[in-house]
Amino acid sequence: MNLFAEIRALVIDTLSAMAANGSLPEGLDMAQIAVEPPRDPAHGDMATNAAMVLAKPAGKAPREIAEALAARLLADPRIVAADVAGPGFLNLRLATSLWQGVIRTALTEGANFGRAAVGAGRRVNVEFVSANPTGPMHVGHVRGAVVGDALARLLAFSGWEVTREYYINDGGAQVDVLARSAYERYREANGLEPEIREGLYPGDYLIPVGEALKAKYGDSLLDKGEQYWLAEIREFASDMMMQMIRDDLAALNVKMDVYSSEKALYGTGKIEAAIQALRDMGLIYEGTLEPPKGKEPEDWEPRVQTLFRSTAHGDDVDRPVQKSDGSWTYFAPDIAYHYDKVQRGFDELIDIFGADHGGYVKRMKAAVSALSNGKVPLDIKLVQLVKLYKNGEPFKMSKRAGTFVTLRDVVEQAGTDVTRFMMLTRKNDVTLDFDFAKVLEQSKENPVFYVQYANARINSVLRKSRESGLDCGDASLATADLSLLSHPAEIAMAKKLAEWPRLVEIASRANEPHRVAFYLNELASEFHGLWNKGNDDTSLRFVQDGNAATSLAKVALVRATGVAISAGLAILGVTPVEEMR
Repeated sequence: MNLFAEIRALVIDTLSAMAANGSLPEGLDMAQIAVEPPRDPAHGDMATNAAMVLAKPAGKAPREIAEALAARLLADPRIVAADVAGPGFLNLRLATSLWQGVIRTALTEGANFGRAAVGAGRRVNVEFVSANPTGPMHVGHVRGAVVGDALARLLAFSGWEVTREYYINDGGAQVDVLARSAYERYREANGLEPEIREGLYPGDYLIPVGEALKAKYGDSLLDKGEQYWLAEIREFASDMMMQMIRDDLAALNVKMDVYSSEKALYGTGKIEAAIQALRDMGLIYEGTLEPPKGKEPEDWEPRVQTLFRSTAHGDDVDRPVQKSDGSWTYFAPDIAYHYDKVQRGFDELIDIFGADHGGYVKRMKAAVSALSNGKVPLDIKLVQLVKLYKNGEPFKMSKRAGTFVTLRDVVEQAGTDVTRFMMLTRKNDVTLDFDFAKVLEQSKENPVFYVQYANARINSVLRKSRESGLDCGDASLATADLSLLSHPAEIAMAKKLAEWPRLVEIASRANEPHRVAFYLNELASEFHGLWNKGNDDTSLRFVQDGNAATSLAKVALVRATGVAISAGLAILGVTPVEEMR
């Protein structure tokens, strides 16, 4: 039950009735009408912009519409007050029973409380991580992996059929560098001094690869030119790196549904087919590009290339797909890969990329728009950097990786749940500071602890209630007399619970899982506040000695809060803590 959607439906039904009796014109577009919490809670429980939206098309003053709407809404028992504010906003106060009813809904629906139908069974592909198979995942991949997986969970909770996908970038020169680096570790495993020259990967993580190569080939590849071993070692090392990456993802509680290979696009006709599809649309031509910004004319050598007319689909400039020597640009296989996703029948595509891919956004959106005839939207989320600290000092690099902090370094020090939650405490396009000391401290300033502590307190209330003889099963709590919850602090708690279904819908429409983490922190704050008020006001304590009916109602509120917290943590991929140690 989304109470905000219910009241919005009431507003629209009332406006439709006004149109039917001639108070408003027929056929008004009501799509932009919203019902949401007012900026100042003192103004009411909900506010609607209906009169502001309809004033111009209706040819009436906003206040005139708002006043007429208010009078009609007051006839509904759910609305106890309707006040016109400013130029025509309408503030509503709802019957207390509606807020109390949210508690019962949460108990009845359980893990499904807040589940939305936004997706309506449509299919969405979420591609994320997609790191080069050249080494272990680093801290930047951690954030992208968590954002992608949490978004996939959020969309599934909102009615989408979700596919998590990893695109293996194994078609470029970097895998040749991997093979040469692994060969040096193979030489090392055979007792020779490795030559880790500039441009090779220096990390110790390739030592096991070298040892595995020795176990398979002995010394048969020593002193042979790379034409004899490059292709084979490239595949061997890539496979081992991908297994390492799969293990890294598992440590972060991330599981992909599909792994797609860039290399598999070459020599199969898939790239050619995608480019031909664009050519058939008149979007491929031979031409030259203007010099890049900052280039002096004498530095620029224009070459005829095969270009995609991406400007026809919103890009700033047309993009090369084939070089003058006939080889594909890096963009061409990406077009083919997304064409494959379109052909697999997805209704929406989402890509989660690092912030350094900002220049990639418009061209890829243009390609998908063209290849799907504008029917499949592509949303690209750019994930900003994570800055690591320990006690306020920058965290040192990993010797194992050679040049960066690995995912394992982060997870081993902070834990999977803490890592996942903290990666969602900022919007994806904002740099995130991650201080190992602060994310593990037990204080209100640590959102992970703050939310988990609320859940632990909820479980302690339930344990004590059972010990006092109360039946704390959800079915029993759902039958409680919730009219006994009348204190403003209790109703405020119920109002915050009522925001959960609305929050899920908003977050899933915007593809923003961080909103869930923000909400959980607010919900925990509301609960801790109610708990603390009970220290001073005995009537707010959850278990009232000698009054089973009131205790049952209060515990129902507590348990409903736990339902929402558990649902939110599940979307974040975080295990709720039942007891703090």
